[in-house]
Amino acid sequence: MGSRKCGGCLSCLLIPLALWSIIVNILLYFPNGQTSYASSHKLTNYVWYFEGICFSGIMMLIVATVLLVLENNNNYKCCQSENCSKKYVTLLSIILSSLGIAFSGYCLVISALGLIQGPYCRTLDGWEYAFEGTAGRFLTDSSIWIQCLEPAHVVEWNIILFSILITLSGLQVIICLIRVAMQLSKILCGSYSVIIQPGII
Repeated sequence: MGSRKCGGCLSCLLIPLALWSIIVNILLYFPNGQTSYASSHKLTNYVWYFEGICFSGIMMLIVATVLLVLENNNNYKCCQSENCSKKYVTLLSIILSSLGIAFSGYCLVISALGLIQGPYCRTLDGWEYAFEGTAGRFLTDSSIWIQCLEPAHVVEWNIILFSILITLSGLQVIICLIRVAMQLSKILCGSYSVIIQPGII
C-alpha cells in the first residue's frame, strides 16, 4: 500500500515537470518575446527537435496519466488470479517508466547539445553559430557573448532555457528510474507471492 502511494506521488510529479518542459521549449522559439526569428527560421537547429514539447512534454504526460490510472484502479484484473493481475500491472508500469526514461533522456541529451552548441545569431560575419567551435567554453566566458548582435541577449536566453530543460528532464529521468527500481523490487522480492494467513487450518 505504501509503495503504491509513493508510486502515485512520483507519477504526479511527472505532470508539472512535463507541463513546464512544454512551456520552456515554446519560449525557446521566441527570443525576447519576438516571433520574427521563429518565422524566418533564425533559431538554433536543436529547437526544432521538439524535445521539450513532444518527448519530455506530451509523451511524458501520457506516460504519467497511464501510470496514475494503473495505480488508482485497484479492481483492475487481466486474469483470474489477483497475483497475476498485480504482476501484469507491475510489468506494465516498468515498461511505461522505461519509456519515460527514453523520452526524458532524449530531451536531456538534445538540450545539452543545444546548450553546448550555442545560439544561432547575427554576428559581424552574418548569421552563424558564433560559438560552435568553442566546445561549450563560451558558457563560462561572458565577455565573448557580445559577438551575437541579434537577437538581443540570445546567449543568456538560450543558456537559461536549455539549462532549465536539462534540469526538468533530468528530474524526470530520476523519477522514472526510481519507479523502475520500485517495481523491480516487487517482482524480485516476491511481494506478490501467495500469503498464507495464520489461524487458517
